[in-house]
Amino acid sequence: MLRFLRFLIAGVLCAATVAPSQSLRGATRHAPPETNPKPRQETGFLNRVITLQGVAYHFQVYLPESFRRDKHKPWPVILYLHGRGERGSEGMWQTQNGLSQAVRDHPERWPFVIVMPQCPLPSFWTDPEMLTMAMAALDQETDEFRLDPQRTYLTGLSMGGYGAWELGRHYPQRWAAVAVMAGGVFWSYAPERWQEASTLPAEYAHALGRTPVWLFHGGSDNIVNPRQSELLFEAFKASGGHVRLWIYQGLKHDCWTRAYNEPELPRWLLAHRTDPHSEPTVFAERLLIPLHPPAIKLTAAQLDALCGEYHAADGRSQITFFRQGELFFAKNLYGEVSELAAESPTVFFYPNGASLDRMTFERNAAGRVIAAVFRDDRHEERWEKRTFVSSR
Repeated sequence: MLRFLRFLIAGVLCAATVAPSQSLRGATRHAPPETNPKPRQETGFLNRVITLQGVAYHFQVYLPESFRRDKHKPWPVILYLHGRGERGSEGMWQTQNGLSQAVRDHPERWPFVIVMPQCPLPSFWTDPEMLTMAMAALDQETDEFRLDPQRTYLTGLSMGGYGAWELGRHYPQRWAAVAVMAGGVFWSYAPERWQEASTLPAEYAHALGRTPVWLFHGGSDNIVNPRQSELLFEAFKASGGHVRLWIYQGLKHDCWTRAYNEPELPRWLLAHRTDPHSEPTVFAERLLIPLHPPAIKLTAAQLDALCGEYHAADGRSQITFFRQGELFFAKNLYGEVSELAAESPTVFFYPNGASLDRMTFERNAAGRVIAAVFRDDRHEERWEKRTFVSSR
């Protein structure tokens, strides 16, 4: 009898244990299947690698935030060649300036996939194996991301400008347009090429034909002589090409920060595509771009109306404007003093600073100055003029 009772109790406990699991399995069986949405394409600066003849080359590709692989949208692509100072093998230094910085500052201006190979030390972009590597990286990313072969663009700065000219010469049908900053065809490490100054630019112009080319150079460049771009411009003009040359007066070697910051540049690139049935028109433009606008002279009374202390919304003092004779200055909250020059009665620029920075003074309906607004290429700050009330 005792044995029977033990068996009965064990059976009841087993049933209690099994029943919930059966019920749970039943509920799981009738639940709707779990959905696994396709992950979004990773965007931004991505690490890449390509192997040629047993050598692995690390580089970067930039995908805009709106890029989606599954949309099968043929995106335009830029091949970007960095300068001499960004050489290496880690695959990332080339993302620190030039076009890379312009993309970080204004991603909305650059709706391109950008391939950014890196030239290892001690090589140069003009070395044949480096040109092969750059094209292989472009081909690899074009195939993987289904990029638009009719909207493939080429750009480079300094040593990368040397390389861009070589790629333009050897693969002229590949490019819808080419933009070169502080580059040329007379390499600093091959000075003997200057002996061909009368013929070499014409060879590049003949090879590229009417492929649109836009050259940028600092008028005071002491590293890559601006005469290089001048000679190439004249060669393209003489051969009936499609060429633009912008010389930035007062800039030295680094003209690329200003050039890649030109809002017109990405629009100009996108305006061109390779088309076997038509070619760009004959065009030649040479402009001297001043570093700063011409300054106008304001009266002492006009400057005095702007002088004073200006504060942020929280009441803290941010900047003070003052006059010394005919000169006008700003002192920030750190005590740093900068000279300002008038572009108009209300807009000032920094004659010893960045070319795009501006200080604008606001007035109310009565004409009294009420605020100052600082703008650079990326943002703006507004400070209200402090009004002192007499205690009398």
